[in-house]
Amino acid sequence: MKKGSVFSFVFIAVLILVLLPSQGFASQPESSYWYPETLLDWSPETDPDARFNRSSIPLREREVLYTVNDTQQTDAKLVALSALNPNTSGVPSQGGNEFFANTFGFWQYVDLMVYWAGSAGEGIITPPSGDVIDAAHRNGVPILGNVFFPPKVYGGQEEWVDKMLVRGEDGSFPAADKLLEVAEYYGFDGWFINQETEGGTPETAKDMQEFLLYLQENKPEGMHIMWYDSMISNGDIRWQNYLTDENAMFFQAGNRKVADSMFLNFWWWNHSQERSKQKAASLGRSPYDLYAGIDVEANGTNTYVNWQQVFPEGGEPHTSLGIYRPDWAFKSTDTMRDFYDREQLFWVGPSGNPAKVDEHAEWKGMATYFPEKTVINELPFVTHFNTGSGQFFAINGKTKSDVSWNNRSLQDLLPTWRWMAESGGTPLTVDFDWEESFYGGSSLKLSGDLSKENATNVKLYKTNLLIEKDTEIQLTYKTPVKKHGLKVGISFLDDPDEFIFFDLKKQGDHEWVTEKVKLKKHKGNQIAAISLYVESDQRITDYQLYVGELKISNKHDNQQVPPEVTEVKVSNHSFEDGIYADLSLEWTGGENVRHYEVYRHLANGEKEFLGATPNNVYYLSKLKRVGKEEATTLEVVPVSETFASRPSGTQVTFEWPPYPKPRADFAVSQTVAAPGESIQFFNRSSEVTESVEWTFEGGQPNISDELNPVIVYEEEGTYSVKLVAKNSEGEDVLIRENFVTITEEAMKMTNLALQKKATASGQCASSEGPDKAVDGNVSDNSKWCAIGANQWLQVDLGEVYTIAKFVLKHAEAGGEPAAFNTKAYTIETSVNGQSWKPVVEVVNNTKATSEHSIGTRTVCKIVDRSTDTRWRSSGTNL
Repeated sequence: MKKGSVFSFVFIAVLILVLLPSQGFASQPESSYWYPETLLDWSPETDPDARFNRSSIPLREREVLYTVNDTQQTDAKLVALSALNPNTSGVPSQGGNEFFANTFGFWQYVDLMVYWAGSAGEGIITPPSGDVIDAAHRNGVPILGNVFFPPKVYGGQEEWVDKMLVRGEDGSFPAADKLLEVAEYYGFDGWFINQETEGGTPETAKDMQEFLLYLQENKPEGMHIMWYDSMISNGDIRWQNYLTDENAMFFQAGNRKVADSMFLNFWWWNHSQERSKQKAASLGRSPYDLYAGIDVEANGTNTYVNWQQVFPEGGEPHTSLGIYRPDWAFKSTDTMRDFYDREQLFWVGPSGNPAKVDEHAEWKGMATYFPEKTVINELPFVTHFNTGSGQFFAINGKTKSDVSWNNRSLQDLLPTWRWMAESGGTPLTVDFDWEESFYGGSSLKLSGDLSKENATNVKLYKTNLLIEKDTEIQLTYKTPVKKHGLKVGISFLDDPDEFIFFDLKKQGDHEWVTEKVKLKKHKGNQIAAISLYVESDQRITDYQLYVGELKISNKHDNQQVPPEVTEVKVSNHSFEDGIYADLSLEWTGGENVRHYEVYRHLANGEKEFLGATPNNVYYLSKLKRVGKEEATTLEVVPVSETFASRPSGTQVTFEWPPYPKPRADFAVSQTVAAPGESIQFFNRSSEVTESVEWTFEGGQPNISDELNPVIVYEEEGTYSVKLVAKNSEGEDVLIRENFVTITEEAMKMTNLALQKKATASGQCASSEGPDKAVDGNVSDNSKWCAIGANQWLQVDLGEVYTIAKFVLKHAEAGGEPAAFNTKAYTIETSVNGQSWKPVVEVVNNTKATSEHSIGTRTVCKIVDRSTDTRWRSSGTNL
């Protein structure tokens, strides 16, 4: 213990922040993102995450068959440029633990999806995440990755364009070859090329055209290349908004196709797209290879669109339609219910029924012009109305996990029409429900005031299914209403609006019940639509019914159980604190498999559901040891297209390391306080700690066995603190000498880094310089951003100060995604800017704001490590 003055001012002080790449930190696999140089270095053989990012679902064929309103047409197509994940980096390959996720569900209106992502601070070349590819392909929608050369104001660099356009000695474009390799390996359908970086020349434009032609000539059949209307023939960035002589070279060159399609910029509302149609015709191209863009990112359904400029009344569409950022529906909400309601309005329109067009509505809804497409053209067809996320996970009506989840690879085919509820009175309400589920995390709910007058026919799915001799419909439902009046209906292709209904007679009793209806009397007919019909002679004011499964199959389909998986292996496993495991699970699967369920065996004989995937690899992150178990057994169960499975799967066992002794650690509310002021200490010892013992020099009390004791120091001075962490395997002792300072001057603490002189090794954009790290502001994008590893930020404090606390505000504090937060860093102190002493180490930060109270020191250096090569500091205050 040292008494007396604790403030001394001797040297000029410097603060430096050095950013380094992550080393050795296990994390779950993430979707890829690159800069040109890292793309060229990429190989699936050297990328440990690559196999987790592959899609295993082929692109399905789909049909229009018929329309439900008079304005739907089949010439113009629709492309959506959607940010299906909230950021470029940190996107988990196989879903996550959040219920609220962008589980987009209106695939039936989309002809082409572009995975919108990429930024100067993370990476500009982004393939779709594997779960998004799976969802798109299950619905028959091709999906493109994004190559985004940003404007310079957003960090764009001319050298990125130059590197992509480098030719090999044989005339090839190595970057183009890599784009094709990535798309084929991951299993998606092409690329959207968006060149908006200024500084190009006519030679740049010509090279870009040659790059696109090279892609055309070397891509596999069916792959799609879309160009964005930005660069013109002299290399300038000048958005044309139409197909013109200035941008046509990136669309067609004589008899050579340069791009399969072009997304036209947004500023065409006052003039018809007929000029683009005419220009396309002069080039020998379809006008529907042109997508007139609308920008809905900011205002969604309040966006002004002059629809007649693309869809003239009484005439053929001039072009196709392109939608920029329909993910507005997700990012403008914070609950799943609001998200789905906004998506309904966006895609269907204000009537909420695709069959009913509101001619006077400013926002039309995509169902006004675009017909619903279906992939339901062969048996079996099964849906559980699983939206792709949930607050729990149910299997066959039993909750197997109460952990929130999202995985769009597991999303079912959702109803074609949302919603077509027809009634002579007031129809029942139809919607998804996330409180009840038979399989997955959701179900279909019918509710409202049911009576004879309010009998309701809910048209759900457009299909083209041949009825065979053993074809049957199976429905699983739950309702508290005994006489529920539920029927299932089908119509045929010769008259899709004429339904045949079949009674479902099992009484409701609050439990899931299953009924089958044989269709052999209708053998040879093609099912055009499936509906649910509800009626009651008695009025039921609070009618509720949940549908957990709808299945149409042939009897023999249900009897086919997939073969057991083989060669189950645990690889790349690592352990944290002796009680958490990160590991890769892989296996060899067979045919007739929709997905695989992964379980853990427990000591009591039960099995714990861990997750599911259609892939043959699965990553388990932070799998917690149960007690002091020495080994854990995992099991993989294949599930068929009819959701049939074996009672048990194939098992594999891995061993845990010896159970560890504890590791002592603690934090404190403050290290500088006035006499008599309360200070709380927080036990941060490793999780295996069973008991603690504190010793507080000069404190009251001076000994404690509480986890987080509150201590009072009555006299000025500097005091040490001791913590002993114990468990059955031993103990660990941590002593921090001269850690707490008690002084009457404690109230004089200020932010020492505020507005000090700052320099850095680089920055993303002109508005993201080092001065933004110490301006005391985290709003309005005020941050220091630097690209790449080994970046540094240096702040001159002007003189030596006594430092008691560090406060670091990361990207999330400034409104950016949590995935951008700096993950690992070390704080060091120095009195001369040459030699440094570490005082804080963090290896897995998830907080938006990190606070570290330390024993009083002078000057600091901060070394940060993150999981990628993107670095941001959002208004760091020290």
